[in-house]
Amino acid sequence: MSRRGIILVSIVAVICVGLVGFNLFMQGFIASMMANQHRPPVPVSAIKVEAITWAPGIDAVGTAKAGSGADLAIEAAGVVKSIAVASNQKVTANQLLVQIDDSVEQANMLSAQAAIKLAQADVDRITPLVRRGASAQATLDQAVAQLETARANYAGFLAVTEQKAIQAPFGGIVGVPRVVVGQYVAVGTIVLTLQDIDRILVDFTVPEQEAGLLAKGQKARFGITTDNLAFSGTVTGFDPKVDPQTRLISAQALLDAPAGRILPGQFLRVRVSLPEEANVIAVPETAVVPSLYGDYVLLVVTDPPAEGAAADAAPREVVRQTFVTTGRRDGQRIEVTKGLKAGDTIVVAGQNRLQNGAAVTVTDNEVPSGAADEAKP
Repeated sequence: MSRRGIILVSIVAVICVGLVGFNLFMQGFIASMMANQHRPPVPVSAIKVEAITWAPGIDAVGTAKAGSGADLAIEAAGVVKSIAVASNQKVTANQLLVQIDDSVEQANMLSAQAAIKLAQADVDRITPLVRRGASAQATLDQAVAQLETARANYAGFLAVTEQKAIQAPFGGIVGVPRVVVGQYVAVGTIVLTLQDIDRILVDFTVPEQEAGLLAKGQKARFGITTDNLAFSGTVTGFDPKVDPQTRLISAQALLDAPAGRILPGQFLRVRVSLPEEANVIAVPETAVVPSLYGDYVLLVVTDPPAEGAAADAAPREVVRQTFVTTGRRDGQRIEVTKGLKAGDTIVVAGQNRLQNGAAVTVTDNEVPSGAADEAKP
């Protein structure tokens, strides 16, 4: 290589070494500057973890139904003659609701009654003759048979007449009539519904894993939503088997609610109460953040001054990501079985603005409104 080439290579090498050194110097300078500067603390809401008395329960969904309820249908076809009740009228047992035209059956009953009287007269006339030997026993037997036939005919016409007079099988409130006067109705046509809403039952199901926790007589709460279980009740029984298709057990409870507050067919949330447990660590659900690696909370700890800091530098409050093992829920709180202890301070809102090790300042110890949405990652 010529002397000129050597000089060029040397110049290029010196320039490269200079650039690398300058970059290393700048990186070290920037790191030193950043090390001496801290981001301002982030205001968060936090609470101190406490051991509480936990009231466990079995959560389920159910359907309300009347203590007695039925859709009343036609048993004998005919034309609607009259409707004896109005919509939402309270009725008593055996009260007439709908009358189907039974004029033909009434006439047949009169004919049957006349046949009974005639047959009875024949029996009364032939009986003493048979006793004196003036008439054959066969004649009496035939007269008795005719009497029984007449009575059977009358009973048949009476039964049809009763079927055409639709009566309330129990007391309750009737719904909107589904037929009108003059309408022809076939057998099986539903004319109205009758519900006894003074006594409401709730059918619900629980997973087979919780079957051993159910017991007759347990107290339960009911409501439209899980955070508003305004009504109480008692478990009246449950099936002694698991449905092999759903792996659920069917249960029933009697609801203590004023008449009309809960209607048959209404969807209800159910929580069956279990014995209370003491010294349980439970935190608001907003404090627990789900992630791909597991559930975690942000623990507020005191960070000592950094090495090399001024002697009068104050310690900072920072957050530490702590993975926890969760258990049961009650709609507002979640049980923590591992990872927390009483006295720990955790963030309950504002987690989406924080990173592990971030400096924070606790502004309050209450869960603000909308914290559940803010806490989602």
